[in-house]
Amino acid sequence: MRWIYLSPHFDDAVLSCGGLMWEQRRRGEEVAIWTIFAAPPMAPLSPLAQATHALWGFGPAENAPAIRRAEDDRAARRLRVHVRRFPFLDCIYRRSPDGDPLYPHSVFVPPHPQDADLPRRIAARLSRFLLPQDCLVSPLGLGGHVDHLLTRRAAESLPWARRYYADFPYVMYDSPALLAAIADLTSEYFPISEHGLRVWWRGVAAYASQLTSLWKGEGTLQQALHSYWARERGILLWREAV
Repeated sequence: MRWIYLSPHFDDAVLSCGGLMWEQRRRGEEVAIWTIFAAPPMAPLSPLAQATHALWGFGPAENAPAIRRAEDDRAARRLRVHVRRFPFLDCIYRRSPDGDPLYPHSVFVPPHPQDADLPRRIAARLSRFLLPQDCLVSPLGLGGHVDHLLTRRAAESLPWARRYYADFPYVMYDSPALLAAIADLTSEYFPISEHGLRVWWRGVAAYASQLTSLWKGEGTLQQALHSYWARERGILLWREAV
C-alpha cells in the first residue's frame, strides 16, 4: 500500500499527520504528500491575498509561493516522504472570468458557485497518478476552510480506498464540527512514539512562515501539537463504515 496524504495547502498534511507519516516511513511503507492548491498566483493580488501574505511575514517584493515551496521541501526531507504538487490556485488567488476575487473577504466559507466543477477537475488530475493499491488520506474539512472542503469532495469522487484525517489545528477548538464530521465513520488508531512526535514537530517547524499565524490559543503551536498527540499518544484516522 502507498499512503497518499492529500494536503490542500503546503502545510496541512504535515500539521495533521506528520508524526504518523514518520512512523509509516520508519516501517518501510511508501508515503507521499500531494498538495492540491500549489499553483503560483497571477498578479495583481487581491486585498485578501495581500493581507494573507503580510500575515505570513512576506513583503510585497517577496516571492511567497517560492518560499512556501522551499519550506515544503524542507518538511518532506525531515519526514522522508515524497511530494507531488498540483496546478490549482489557492482560494485567495482564484478569480472569476471577469477578474473579481471569488473569496474577497474570508476563506472560511462555502465554495463559490464558480468552483462547483473544481472537485471534478482535481479528481481527474489526481487519477492520472494513482495506483490500484493506493490509499488516499483526505482532510475531514474541520474549520470550514473552503479549500479543505473542496479537497474532500474531490477525494470522495474517486473510487479508491480512503481514510480521513482531522484538520489540525482546527480540531483543537472545533469539537462539535469533529463530532458531526465523523458521525457515520469508523475510527482507526495509529500510535506515534515520542521520537515520532519530535520529528513531527521538526516537520511542522519547517513551515516557518506559518508558525505565528496558525495558532492563536494559549501557549505555542508546539505545545498545542503536544497536547493533541497526548490525547491518544497517536492520532485517529477515519473510514467509511463497512
